[in-house]
Amino acid sequence: MQTIKMMAAQGDVLFRRINPKHLPPDLVEQPRKGAIVVAHSETGHHHTVDGEAKLLEKAQRDPMICYLQIAGEFADVVHHRPHDTHETLRLLKGTYEVRRQREWTPEGLRRVED
Repeated sequence: MQTIKMMAAQGDVLFRRINPKHLPPDLVEQPRKGAIVVAHSETGHHHTVDGEAKLLEKAQRDPMICYLQIAGEFADVVHHRPHDTHETLRLLKGTYEVRRQREWTPEGLRRVED
């Protein structure tokens, strides 16, 4: 497990700590039932956050970016795949921008698929 203070990637998802003053003004807290899914995997192996955290998204949803507010001491990001999984990340208390990675292909930009 890696403890993250500023920035880290877990496969196709990038977590970057930001100042909460820089959050967009039109964010909506998403309802929570269990762990928070920050990235849905095409193969069903999602990236989830468990712990005292809130998921915030823009009112006009953007599938490439969301925000996490970690209220407890930390929250763990787990990649749910039984083999060849990414290491668990421990995000320390704070506010994080969560971005899906993109890559350039001859057809244009596309979201990286994990």
